[in-house]
Order: sequence, then structure tokens, then C-alpha cells
Amino acid sequence: MTKVFAVNGSNRKGKGNMAKLLTPFLEGMEEAGAEVELVYSKDLEIEDCLGDFSCWSKHPGICIQKDEMQELYPMLRASDILVLGIPRYIPMPAPMQAFINRLCPLIDPFLEAKDGRTVARFHKDVRIKRIVLVAVSGWWEVGNMDLLVEIVQELAKDTGTEFSGALLRPHAYEMARPEAADVLEAARRSGRQLISNGRMSPDDLATVSRPLLSWEDDLERSNLDYEETKRRTGG
Repeated sequence: MTKVFAVNGSNRKGKGNMAKLLTPFLEGMEEAGAEVELVYSKDLEIEDCLGDFSCWSKHPGICIQKDEMQELYPMLRASDILVLGIPRYIPMPAPMQAFINRLCPLIDPFLEAKDGRTVARFHKDVRIKRIVLVAVSGWWEVGNMDLLVEIVQELAKDTGTEFSGALLRPHAYEMARPEAADVLEAARRSGRQLISNGRMSPDDLATVSRPLLSWEDDLERSNLDYEETKRRTGG
């Protein structure tokens, strides 16, 4: 059975737009037979990485910080797929950044040159072979999430894993509209496909990202809302 470790990085946890997109994706994975472990980065009682690097030098694979990550490391080592659900902040919520940084003890510091860059890989006892990004953004364009894609792609390169793709949902607040039902169903299909076929359909990923209103309408509505807020608050 494929084991999936998923992190919802939204500080709104199960009530935010991230949950709207991540939930059907993970349900699709379960429908295809995967075992899914979901955690919320906001709930994790973990400290920031200290940059001590004793996990690479003195005690390879062992983090000196005795916090909740010690409970998560065994689950991560036993997982086949890592799903990172990241809402677009500047560039992401701090608890999610802390979680990603704390993956360091899982990385074997034996370095190699590949495609013109230095890379490492996960330790041999870490089963993770694929990393997937699920991202949401309030702004209209998909490109607003380019930095998140780059960060997760870099993580995949630095751990010797496959970046298996990204579900990217711009103007995510529009997912509440009935017209967005196909977006959520495409997310569910993508989860099933990744488990069953090892890849996600480009057409379904495009549906997840499709415009739900025009750029002009989005800007107009956002600015009207802001002007109303200023009027109401005297700002």
C-alpha cells in the first residue's frame, strides 16, 4: 500500500481555501488505495531549525531538538509520497517553512554533482520517492505561485526525489462557487491518478488552475471591496 504524508500549511487549517482543494485531492488518493496521514503545520509544536547541522556531522539523521518532529520523523521515513499544501503568503506561512526546514535530518549529506548543480538525497531509510505541491493563492494569476513551485522543486532536487507536479489554484476564494465543481473533481481525479498511474493528467491540472472569472472583474471586485472597507473604517 502506498503511504502518503500530507501537510496542510494553512494557518486556517480545515476552514481555509487550502482545505477546499487539498481534501478532494487526498480523498482521491485514498479512493485509489493509498493510506494518507494528514497533519496541520499550525498545530505542530516544533521549533525552527537551529542550523546546528549535528544531524549531518555528529549524529547523522538525528535532530538534537526534542519536540514533536521526533514523532513525525518515523512517519515521514515510512511514507512513499510527501504532499505539501502551501497557501501563498510571503511566500508561505511560518509554521510550514519551519516544517520544511526541519526535514534536514532526513537528508544524507553525501553530495553529488548533477546537471550542473550540487545535490544531496534522502537517507536510505527514507522511503519518500515523490513530492507534490498543492498551492492556493488569492490573486488572479497562476504565476503568483511560481515561487512556491520553485521552492518545492528545489526540495525535490536536494533530496533526490521526483517532483511529481503541482495543483495550483489562483483566486482560490472562487472555489466556493457552484461553477467551480469541476475544479474540485479534477483535484480528486489527480489524486487517484497519482496513486494508480504514477502521474497526474496535464488536462486535470489545467482544470484545477482554470480562470473562474476575468482578470478585470477580479481586480474591480477586489478594489471595490477595499474601498468599502476604507469607507467603513475611515481608513
